[in-house]
Amino acid sequence: MKLTEIVLDDAVGMILAHDMTMIDAKLGTKGARFKRGQIVTVEDLPVLRAMGREHISILELEPNETHEDDAARALCEALMGENCSSSPPAEGRVTIRALCDGLLVYDPQTVHRVNEDPDWVLATAPPYRQVRAGQPLAGFRIRPLSIERHRVERAAAVAGRIAVRRFKPLKSGLLTTGREILSGLVDDAFADKFKRKISSLGGIFIGQRFSDDDTALISSGIRAFIEEGADVVVCTGGMSVDPDDRTPGAIRLVSRSVVFQGVPILPGAMLMMGLADSPSGGDVAILGAPACVVHDERTSLDFVLPFIFAGEDPARAVRRHGVGGLCEGCSPCHWPSCSFSALN
Repeated sequence: MKLTEIVLDDAVGMILAHDMTMIDAKLGTKGARFKRGQIVTVEDLPVLRAMGREHISILELEPNETHEDDAARALCEALMGENCSSSPPAEGRVTIRALCDGLLVYDPQTVHRVNEDPDWVLATAPPYRQVRAGQPLAGFRIRPLSIERHRVERAAAVAGRIAVRRFKPLKSGLLTTGREILSGLVDDAFADKFKRKISSLGGIFIGQRFSDDDTALISSGIRAFIEEGADVVVCTGGMSVDPDDRTPGAIRLVSRSVVFQGVPILPGAMLMMGLADSPSGGDVAILGAPACVVHDERTSLDFVLPFIFAGEDPARAVRRHGVGGLCEGCSPCHWPSCSFSALN
C-alpha cells in the first residue's frame, strides 16, 4: 500500500480512495461525509477545510492487497447466516443485524480465530441470547486501509456463520401441581407470568390444569396436554427432593427420554426437561419448573425456553452456563441484555 499526500487545492478532480469521516459535535453524530470513489469538486473544498483537512491521501494498492471495504464484504459473506442482514461497508466497517425475533446462534471459537489476526476487529453480541428484529448482532472491520489478500481469505475461512433461529409459535400448556393450590388454600401466582414469557417468544397459551401431588394424576395431566397438541408442557410445583414431591417421577413416566434434571443455574437449579412423542410425530418438551419461578423474575426456565422455541437443543448449553449462570437480581431487570441470558 502506498499513500501519497496531495495539497487540498490540487485535489479537485481526484478520486477519493477511502471514506472521510466528519464529526458533528452539535448533533453528536459521526459518519462518512465523503465516500470512497467520490470525485472532489471545488464546492467540496470548504467542507473539507471545516473538517480540518489541508491534504488528502491517494491510496495505491499493491497487486496482493485488498481495500478495507472489499475486505469487509468478503468477511460479511462468510459470517452472515439465516435471518440476518448487513449494512454496506462504511470506512471498512459492517454491521450485521437480526431480521426477526429469535435466538442468536454461532460458535464463539470462530470469533476468536478471526481476531487472532491483530488487524481484524470482530465484535459480537453473546451467543445463545434472545434477540429482536433489527438488533445489532456483530460489527467488524479491518484496522488499516488495506490488507493482504491472503489474510482476508484466512479470516473468511475460519469465520463461522452467525444466525438467528426464528422463534416458533409453539402451543404451550401449564400444569400446576400442589394440593394447597388445588384446594384453593393458596392462589396460583405463576400463570400470568408464564403467559408473558411465552408471548415474548411467539408462543400460544392453550390452557392451565391443576393436579394433586400424585404421580398418576400429574402424568395424566401432561398426557392430556399432549393429546391436545401441546408442543411444550411446563409443570410447576413438586420439584424438590421432598418425599411428597412427585413431579419428577411423573415427567419420567411420560417422557421417552430425560434431557437433564438439575442445571448449574441459580435461581432454578432443580429444573428438569424430558422429551415425549407428540401425536403428529414431533417432540413435546416437558419441563419441571422449581418453585422459584413463582417469586423470582428470571430463572433457569427463562434461559431454556428460548432454545426450545427456536428449535435448539438446550442440553449442552445449560451444562456450560455455570459461568454467567448466577442471576444478579438487577433492579431494574435488564433481561435479555445481561450475562444471565447468554453463554459467556
